Amino acid sequence: MATSKFLFGLLLLLILVEMNIIEQPWMPGVEAIDCSGKCNYRCSKSGRPKMCIRACNTCCKRCQCVPSGTSGNKDECTCYANMKTHNGRPKCP
Repeated sequence: MATSKFLFGLLLLLILVEMNIIEQPWMPGVEAIDCSGKCNYRCSKSGRPKMCIRACNTCCKRCQCVPSGTSGNKDECTCYANMKTHNGRPKCP
């Protein structure tokens, strides 16, 4: 009986966090940015836009920032600039 109450409470907590009704304690005061919009603009001049957008969205979600412009300016977001692929190449466009 106690286990089912615990699981119900945990499920309710997860739902509330997912719905952003309660603040997420691991990211206090940090608002999520519009990764989709920023990455669509960042990759608008890319030769491979789908791949660029996929990589950019991954980087944006982890770093919560996207450098301004369509290329360069990575000094604005060090997390974004320092992310690497498994091969050691820069991950973020």
